Amino acid sequence: MRLQQYLARSGVTSRRKAEDLIRAGRVSINDQVAEIGATVGENDTVRLDGERVRLPQKIVVIALNKPKGYTTTHEDAHAEKLVYELVPEHPGLHSVGRLDKDTEGLLLLTNDGELTAFLSHPRNQVPKLYRVWSKRGRLSQEDCEKLDAGVMLGDGLAKAGEAQPVKGGAKLVLTEGRKREVRRMLGRVGHPVERLVRLAVGPIELGELGAGEWRYLSPEEVRLLRSNPALP
Repeated sequence: MRLQQYLARSGVTSRRKAEDLIRAGRVSINDQVAEIGATVGENDTVRLDGERVRLPQKIVVIALNKPKGYTTTHEDAHAEKLVYELVPEHPGLHSVGRLDKDTEGLLLLTNDGELTAFLSHPRNQVPKLYRVWSKRGRLSQEDCEKLDAGVMLGDGLAKAGEAQPVKGGAKLVLTEGRKREVRRMLGRVGHPVERLVRLAVGPIELGELGAGEWRYLSPEEVRLLRSNPALP
């Protein structure tokens, strides 16, 4: 296995960032500083900054119905409640992207860094389906067309892959993962968000999971995520 892939699958970094770590001389194989293009065998010892890096014993992907009030990052020292309190412990487990504290719905967690990088990279255009309730009620067709055409945010133009009016608000599809993107987009068309729920990530749906409930994805679902990450 190529060293970049090994580091990505271990969950410590993405494959692209792994190359930067290798070039910086921070990665070793069997106590020898590694170079780009190196491969890792079954009996090799890989270290990053002197710390042993291991592949997960078992790759898992978890679908969680994230409740409101839970934080998705390990690094937030001020977080009162973390999503990791709701799911089984697995070495290297992390969230695929983030949902802000006030957003509910489908959150994928895995210990496979390579899968996370694939699902998160903007070039792969993995769609996410959201249901939003507006404080002003149902969006008009004109508002949804504005979201489809794109609205300007502080970090550039943001477009919905598809937006449609529904009772109390709208449903919309996004393929990016900017911070609080849905809330900011709705604000631009005059609809402050009252409630936001993610219903699907690619082919994986929230389904019947109750708030705080979770399940393991089947091997077939994981293969589908890797090969055809389109909405159902």
